[in-house]
Amino acid sequence: MPATPRHAAFAITAPGLEALTAAELHAIGLPPSGTEPGGVAFVADVAGLCAANLRLRTASRVVVRVAEFTVVAFRELERHAARVPWERFVAPGRAVAFRVTCRKSRLYHSDAVAQRLALAVTRRVGGAQVVADAGESEGGEEDGARIPPQLFVVRLLHDRCTISADTSGPLLHRRGYRQAVAKAPLRETLAAAMLLGAGWRPDAPLVDPMCGSGTIAIEGALLARRIAPGLQRDFALRHWPEHDDGAWRAEHARAAGEALSRAPAPIVAADRDAGAVAATEANARRAGVLDDLAIARQPLSALEPPAGAGWLVTNPPYGARIGARDPLRDLYARLGQLARTRLGGWTVALLSADARLEAQVGLRFEEGFRTTNGGIRVRLVRAAVPAPSAAS
Repeated sequence: MPATPRHAAFAITAPGLEALTAAELHAIGLPPSGTEPGGVAFVADVAGLCAANLRLRTASRVVVRVAEFTVVAFRELERHAARVPWERFVAPGRAVAFRVTCRKSRLYHSDAVAQRLALAVTRRVGGAQVVADAGESEGGEEDGARIPPQLFVVRLLHDRCTISADTSGPLLHRRGYRQAVAKAPLRETLAAAMLLGAGWRPDAPLVDPMCGSGTIAIEGALLARRIAPGLQRDFALRHWPEHDDGAWRAEHARAAGEALSRAPAPIVAADRDAGAVAATEANARRAGVLDDLAIARQPLSALEPPAGAGWLVTNPPYGARIGARDPLRDLYARLGQLARTRLGGWTVALLSADARLEAQVGLRFEEGFRTTNGGIRVRLVRAAVPAPSAAS
């Protein structure tokens, strides 16, 4: 019986989330082989690639190394490209896209590099159609009736060319449930990272009093119920000519079988905006976790937290994107007042873009990670709220 092929894989993350993704890979039995800015390397067979795509909550994409070589001239590039086994990843007639970056290399024209690679694919795979790379648009969820192009990520650095095949298809934050959005939507992968970085335990209450379209609360419910985030969507590797559908079905069934019927602790999603509350309800229904959430339209001051110590995790407005900074000082101060008067013994975590606003909360924050959200530099900060007996 032939040996199961193993792939040099790489889970791409937003900068700053690498440690969280590495911990996730460990948890699903895929120990990392290295970490670098922007992602985590690991080795996996087809079943492992399926598991990574199904289960990773903080990664943006999973790719596998196809070829690596040194090249300083286009003639050399053409010769190496002709030897790449494109047919393992591209079925006849399939659309193909290339995403090329060139840095500190003698071949510096990314379009010219993509052109040579495209020619190699069409010569080796009958009917392959090369299309322009659409990039990482923030549009709605992908059209499930259309198979997206097979993407190859190509990096030329110091004359070393690395070609990787995307296994994921649309970015992994596109779980399939978020079609209704509020202002400044938070990516699902970043919401999951906030929960993991805050140290939230799924058996403890979770509250988001400024929930927007409900992403933090919904990701919390998925995490609490052990629902793999990729169960509702398709992946690029399922359309590879060598795809093992049996391995996929087995991994999908295993992940689906681990789901709990109910979240073990209360999860509260609240917002003063009616549109945000409606979006939260619609998204939670599509995610299958509506019954796990207590959703309310109310201001911050009206929050009545569930009994027991829990976590308040939220993504408040930053000022750089929604309105001016000055009116937000009062909002952050009210959040701190709420924490000190009603959340003794809780943990408060928020995504902060401004240390001055963060200071208005009046808690002793520590940093969890730094990343970006919508092009804005942010950091997760968390603080333990003194218990009532210690606050006096």
